Amino acid sequence: QALSASVALRRFDESAPRPLTAMQRLGVIARQVHPLTPAPCAAAEALARELAPTGKLRVALNMRNQLLVSGKTAAGEPDGLAPSMARAFAEKLGVAVEFVPYDTAAKLADDAAVDRWDLAMIGADPDRATHIAFTPPYVQIEATYAVPTTSGAQKCGDVDRAGIDIATCAGAAYTLWLERNIKNAKVVAIEGHDETYQQFKEDGMPALAGLRSKLKKDAAKRPGTRLLKDKFMAVEQAMATKKGRSEGLKALVSFVAEAKSSGLVKQLLQKYKVDKDLTIP
Repeated sequence: QALSASVALRRFDESAPRPLTAMQRLGVIARQVHPLTPAPCAAAEALARELAPTGKLRVALNMRNQLLVSGKTAAGEPDGLAPSMARAFAEKLGVAVEFVPYDTAAKLADDAAVDRWDLAMIGADPDRATHIAFTPPYVQIEATYAVPTTSGAQKCGDVDRAGIDIATCAGAAYTLWLERNIKNAKVVAIEGHDETYQQFKEDGMPALAGLRSKLKKDAAKRPGTRLLKDKFMAVEQAMATKKGRSEGLKALVSFVAEAKSSGLVKQLLQKYKVDKDLTIP
């Protein structure tokens, strides 16, 4: 019996918790004060929840900008530079993409105040920044003026003179820029591109503002005009999300920088044949 008791005591002693060493005690304290950094998987999941709270990345596109949205895939989804950039980011984020089409950039920007999209492919502008946070641009589009062939204007600075009315499409990024920066001429914002062309012709206006690529494409709609050789500004096409999604914005900024440095943006410009109209800043 004495032997059995001795064995039992020894087994109890071996199974009992041993006192922590000094180093182990320090480790426990450190974990209490500084919790372990979340695993990469957990961080990625948190980022996906912030940027795509519905489980899909809802991407807003301005369907009228044919430099950025140039066609459709075989499945009927929007295709082009902007959709491809959005798809690449969604793949990196690990979520499906759902496109939300808009007829105008102005309406797209207005909807930032409501829950209709998570990511927007749109021109960055301070007047759109109330609810939107922008990345640096991944491409730029020149904006210039069309003037009558008889006009004495040779450069964009010549247009900003008293007595000059500038026809321009309401809500466009270049129009917002004109409204902030033109000092002497009068900016006449008109709803719709075709309506802008029409009023420019009917009223015999001395200048028409627009994206150089679209003005060139639509030359037949305004005979007797020429484009000025310089630009008055460049629309900075960015990726954007709702304000308050700070980690999401950081991820987007990092993605845009990587897409430019890796050559992805250049490859997409060439793939969609818009490398003559868009530049990478």
